Amino acid sequence: MGLSADTIRQGLDAIAAQEAGIARALTRVGYPEPRIRARGYATLLRTIVGQQVSVAAASSMWNKLVAALGEDVAPDVLLAADFDALRACGLSRQKQGYARSLCELVISGALDFDALPADDEEAIAQLTQIKGIGRWSAEIYLLFAEGRPDIWPAGDLAVQVGLGKLLGMDERPSEKQTRLLAEGWRPHRGAAAIFTWRCYNNAAL
Repeated sequence: MGLSADTIRQGLDAIAAQEAGIARALTRVGYPEPRIRARGYATLLRTIVGQQVSVAAASSMWNKLVAALGEDVAPDVLLAADFDALRACGLSRQKQGYARSLCELVISGALDFDALPADDEEAIAQLTQIKGIGRWSAEIYLLFAEGRPDIWPAGDLAVQVGLGKLLGMDERPSEKQTRLLAEGWRPHRGAAAIFTWRCYNNAAL
């Protein structure tokens, strides 16, 4: 599960003690709520289903998959489904390829969601074996499903914009700058990421 409210609060308090911009923003907008996703295969499959479509379209596709393949949309059942059956659920040829990649890795044992490496970079490397899952998606999974406290998705546009706002920067920092600016916030960067999302486009700031 994702970071708890207490973990987020403690992490942000630690960062606020050294970064005045974070401290000021906390007094204005308060602490963010936890963001929690289920751990395991289904969350990554839902990520693939939801890529480049609206939330409503993703939900519709997922509901069709569940109706066609069963509540847990088991990897072996999905692999056994033919192209037209998955197409009827809304999955394009590309998304079917990504979903099959995930299922094959799970069934072969090459990817075990109960035994991902403790090292964050090694875990990201394992998750990005899945076709269609890039670094950002892997980071979001580790932050929201595993609750890893130091995940920092520096390539995320909202993180960059939110960070620039918090630090009073005139321009949105690049991915490289975003990564460097948060180095001193280890091991609490996950809480910082959640806070930047709260601050992105927040009218109170």
